[in-house]
Amino acid sequence: MKRLLKQSALCLFLLVSGCSIPTRDVRNAQQPADQNLFPISTTNSDLNSNINLNVNYVIRVVQQVGPAVVRIDSTRTVQRSPDPVIERFFPGQLPTREEVQEGLGSGFITTTDGLIFTNAHVVANADKVTVLLKDGRSFQGEVVGADSVTDVAVVKIAATELPIVKLGNSDNLMPGEPAIAIGNPLGLDNTVTQGIISATQRSVAGLGIPTERVDFIQTDAAINPGNSGGPLLNAQGEVIGMNTAIIQGAQGLGFAIPINTAQRIAAQLIEKGRVDHPYIGIQMAQLSPELREKINQSNVGITITQDRGIIILGVVRNSPAFRAGMRPGDIIESINNVAIQDTKQVQQQVEATNIGETMQITINRDGSRQQITLQPEALPTK
Repeated sequence: MKRLLKQSALCLFLLVSGCSIPTRDVRNAQQPADQNLFPISTTNSDLNSNINLNVNYVIRVVQQVGPAVVRIDSTRTVQRSPDPVIERFFPGQLPTREEVQEGLGSGFITTTDGLIFTNAHVVANADKVTVLLKDGRSFQGEVVGADSVTDVAVVKIAATELPIVKLGNSDNLMPGEPAIAIGNPLGLDNTVTQGIISATQRSVAGLGIPTERVDFIQTDAAINPGNSGGPLLNAQGEVIGMNTAIIQGAQGLGFAIPINTAQRIAAQLIEKGRVDHPYIGIQMAQLSPELREKINQSNVGITITQDRGIIILGVVRNSPAFRAGMRPGDIIESINNVAIQDTKQVQQQVEATNIGETMQITINRDGSRQQITLQPEALPTK
């Protein structure tokens, strides 16, 4: 389980993945008989009945999904320097020692022949992956692919007729909906926690994760180290997210990758073992009077006259934006004829453009409006 440290993030490298798998809209699904979990009650008898209904729906979901939730143990060998301080001054010149690190996470089975979704950080660079089923069986896992940008990975085990989860639709979630997490926090296998969806489309920039490009589901269902890669479920027992992160020192703040995003990434990992994320190569920030003042008082040679908009702070050399002529100080006004109000909209427009397709970007440069045409490329691996 990753622990997030709150910090400001002005730097965003824009990237995205294509490919999608159609999913069923759970809002059109047949509702269970006890869907009305909290009807108005006026007597103790009615209140007890309501409590039983609430307990019963959680029990039903756990019995339905629990057998398809797995524990994932991983080991990896890393090279450690005997003195990191000296290593900084003499890189690669000191003898190193091998150290074996052990990891623990969760996952969920999506096909009867053993395809498992989990977090990339659970299995990244692992020498050995072991998958433990709820029924006690243990299998060696093969990492089909892992994408560090979205923190999604797919693991395969050699088995048949396995229990599987049902994947829901994360596009239409609303705050206040029930949420259930199943996983192996702190090594406590098959732990169940319950809460609600606290928020949707929680920006990773606001959580201080500048390298990932996922808008998280936020939940107050308890998530702890070891829950990583486990399912976040709705009241119908459908997977709506993949638990992935917490904020260090906070309570009731857990985050999950929307299952629609996880499916899209997993499909590419299964098909070609990697994900190509479109990228244009800019650093940007939301303009404000305070930021404008800081820029104008600096010695970077840029003068900003407006308080609103998305300003380019940096352009990566040899990137699509660099070759198209974008430069620090440019202010993005629109992309593909869509007016831009915040950095999230820029990201969304890049996500909507496939690698090699043309993007039309309108910028304001020193008070003059200009058109920039560029084509996103695959995000460099380094």
